[in-house]
Amino acid sequence: MTLIEKVSQLPMAIEAALKSAFPQLHVGNHHDFTGPGDTTGVLISMERNGPGVRSLEGRKAHALSLSLKAMVASESAPFEACDLASQLMDLALDNRWGLPPDQCDLPTAIVAAPAAPSGGDTDYDTWTVSFSQTLYLGPSLVEDPTGKPLFARTWEVFDINDPDQYRPLQE
Repeated sequence: MTLIEKVSQLPMAIEAALKSAFPQLHVGNHHDFTGPGDTTGVLISMERNGPGVRSLEGRKAHALSLSLKAMVASESAPFEACDLASQLMDLALDNRWGLPPDQCDLPTAIVAAPAAPSGGDTDYDTWTVSFSQTLYLGPSLVEDPTGKPLFARTWEVFDINDPDQYRPLQE
């Protein structure tokens, strides 16, 4: 597995997984869906990026909020978008999208709902699957270059983000 170096690797990994699972669908980000179009597809959006609790290895956490907008053509069967959203939920449920498990948590708070356009009417041809997922970026602070386990107690150091303030575990 590839080491995660930046947040943008998550939506790219999701896109690859969706294209593999649903080869018949148009899948992409906001650059790939430029017009209103009348095609069936999934739009991947990252809506929020906030700090999370560091990993056990000391990596910085990014708590991300993502959405998968399932859109079907207007001539589609009733509730086809709901069915597509359900399939997307099932796929997201236990998926790290091919990313390393020590750097990518499983999605949480997965929910799907029909779109509510500005007019207030519900658009049943577009459903949005929203979820949260945490990525852990940066070097592991548990081990120094010699491979000795290190630790620090927050109440004993001035800056928990400073690897120089960590010390070896006693045997």
